[in-house]
Amino acid sequence: MSKFKNGVAYGFNNRRRNIEIIVFFFLQKSVIHKSQLLLALQLSKLSFMFKKAVLILFLFLSNIIFSQQNDFNLISWNIQDFGKTKNSKELDEIADILREADIVAIQEVVTGYGGAQAVAKLADILNRKGAQWDYVISDPTNSSKYVTERYAVVWKTKHIKIKNRGKLIKELDTLVDREPFLIDFYMKNKKITVINFHSRPYNKNPEAEIKALTKYIINSSSSPLILAGDFNVNEAESVFDTFKTKGFTAAITNQKTTLKKACDGFEYRNHPIDNVFYSDSLLKTESGVLDFVRACDNLEKARKLSDHLPVFLKFQLK
Repeated sequence: MSKFKNGVAYGFNNRRRNIEIIVFFFLQKSVIHKSQLLLALQLSKLSFMFKKAVLILFLFLSNIIFSQQNDFNLISWNIQDFGKTKNSKELDEIADILREADIVAIQEVVTGYGGAQAVAKLADILNRKGAQWDYVISDPTNSSKYVTERYAVVWKTKHIKIKNRGKLIKELDTLVDREPFLIDFYMKNKKITVINFHSRPYNKNPEAEIKALTKYIINSSSSPLILAGDFNVNEAESVFDTFKTKGFTAAITNQKTTLKKACDGFEYRNHPIDNVFYSDSLLKTESGVLDFVRACDNLEKARKLSDHLPVFLKFQLK
């Protein structure tokens, strides 16, 4: 005699069948190997009490497998004058754009109190959208009054840990207008370094900064590394060739990431200068530009968030 509850049969004649159903479910979800299926079916022949204990253990281990994260999503975004011009509604819109990320690298955080406050508010809004986040804000870069800025990095804490709060790369102080910000993250017991960078404008030789940063990374980094930021140079330019020959790849190619002040016909995007580069110890699963504008009619409103579009890289650790 059997009874049914929530689609599962209870009774001595159906216990083995229940295990087969559950095992088949996990197999379909690609979380167990066929050899595990055969083992589970053999276990179904054992005594009821032992079988029950094994089933509980099996479900527990499967839950652990489900909770593991394989893909990570990093978003890089130059948020224009962040901390100077964004109201609460705009911060909420920014959070909605970023909420699916695991790590967010932000450029152009203003150095005054408003910059740090805006990052803290953004993290608080993200925390109220379903996940727990933490953040760091760099010291102001060692630059002139109208060039200096801060960097910010925000991340979900469930699967990503840190051991320090990051640093500006002082070794590049005299070679760049704004020193890059470096922070190490730990995912699945592996260290991955993220460098956040905003180069000088396109008409002030950003290529010299990129060459200096390339040399620094090649000579000093041994862990998996991501370089994210606003480079003010297209990744197709020859200045990135040395970087690429050392195993680094651009997440996007020939995709415009800045916004025009007004539409030219149906085109509102301008220059392909924002990107995310990743080392060959990482596997890209997806990448692209998060176009929150979508149509010329939305351009004026969108530019209140930023004059840049975010770039994302989804990756796995090899």
